[in-house]
Amino acid sequence: MRAGTVIACCVAGLLFSTRPAAAAPVGEDGLELGGAVRFSYGWLDYADSPGADLELLRGEARGRSGRASFSLQYRWYDGFDAVHHAWAGWDAGADSQLRAGVQQVPFGLLPYASHSFWFGSGYYLGLEDDYDLGVVWEHGAGAHRWHVGWFSGDEYGDGGRFDRYSFDVATTEALPYRERGRVALRYEFSEESERHGFAAGVSVSSGHIESRMDGRRHGHDAAAVHAQYRRGPATVQLQWARYRYGHPEPRIAMSAFMFPFEVAAEADVPTFNLAWEVQRPGWFDAITCYNDLSVTLPRGHHPGLRESWQNVTGCSIAKGKMVTYVDWIAGKNMWFAGGPGIGIDEPGGDGWRSRLNINMGFFF
Repeated sequence: MRAGTVIACCVAGLLFSTRPAAAAPVGEDGLELGGAVRFSYGWLDYADSPGADLELLRGEARGRSGRASFSLQYRWYDGFDAVHHAWAGWDAGADSQLRAGVQQVPFGLLPYASHSFWFGSGYYLGLEDDYDLGVVWEHGAGAHRWHVGWFSGDEYGDGGRFDRYSFDVATTEALPYRERGRVALRYEFSEESERHGFAAGVSVSSGHIESRMDGRRHGHDAAAVHAQYRRGPATVQLQWARYRYGHPEPRIAMSAFMFPFEVAAEADVPTFNLAWEVQRPGWFDAITCYNDLSVTLPRGHHPGLRESWQNVTGCSIAKGKMVTYVDWIAGKNMWFAGGPGIGIDEPGGDGWRSRLNINMGFFF
């Protein structure tokens, strides 16, 4: 059964995280506990609709004592549970911090190269909101900010474990690989004022994947240029990412939320997002409407590969501790929108397919 169909029938509407960024440690000494509960409703134009369901329960804690800090979050979904992040940090001086543990890989636009509940194509390719086990040094100096990170592998060190939050290389029978050591470097220049904001930067990462059959290692590289511009209520996000897995096959398997699927082993991933925020519109605290467009363009002339498209149009609505997302997701040859994978050419990827997702969350 195709992965897109499995998702639609079994767990559609349960998949993806809350959009608020992982909680940072409190600014003063102390401990904070929190969590969230989210409900979702889904309608699909290509398969049976999942209807309404409980999507997520999560618990989290964060704290600080002097220069030391920590943050952790654990999640419960329908049928599995997984760590989101769990790290300890040390303030190394003015606007510098060293963190160790399961944490977000510093790559591309941060915290996300998207606005919608469903993220962009890069999320499913391990290029956006990816959490792995490693050490990261972050340093800011005025308008400049650097990230330097080393990661031992994915958050569990096991490509055969599919019940995870962020997308990593999967160990499957056809493609038995897993992620190994990786270095990530990121630089960003930013300027911010009350009416305007601009940020531009570059990210690179280089590491290996390991064959579970013979132990051989192959290169795993990625790079991105990214920019974000804000003028009043309008925001534009631009990113061009490229990734490459250097193993012999033209595909690699990825997994999260209990399901593996295949993607092109080498591709460009352009992203173009627009958003408009309305502050305090009547009863609500804020409404942000957006259109997030991303494409996966396989590189090389390998049979069985072709481009995948994803476009998400929607709004996020905030009121107190409640955040609601209303998204219309359209995909062509895109994994969770009825497609067989990402960047691959197999039956089932023809034509545009769509789904409506409404997600309401309460944070405490």
